[in-house]
Amino acid sequence: MTAERYVDSIFDFCMKLQTFPARGVARDDLLPGLRVTHFRKRTIIAYTVEKEVVSIVGVFYGGQDYEAALTLDEDQ
Repeated sequence: MTAERYVDSIFDFCMKLQTFPARGVARDDLLPGLRVTHFRKRTIIAYTVEKEVVSIVGVFYGGQDYEAALTLDEDQ
């Protein structure tokens, strides 16, 4: 139940990005148009914004190396 509530909270947070998508930090150095934001200090949400569409690129927890993961995705 705790994990389910945590995932639901992440989902709700992601849905709210459409209201103010510029809240994250721009990371064009990793991927053009990429933004990242933190959720509850230990989770990083990576997303892009195109016109009125917010696309979640990845959700990374703890010490995961999201920069390497996103760089690999770009090369594929």
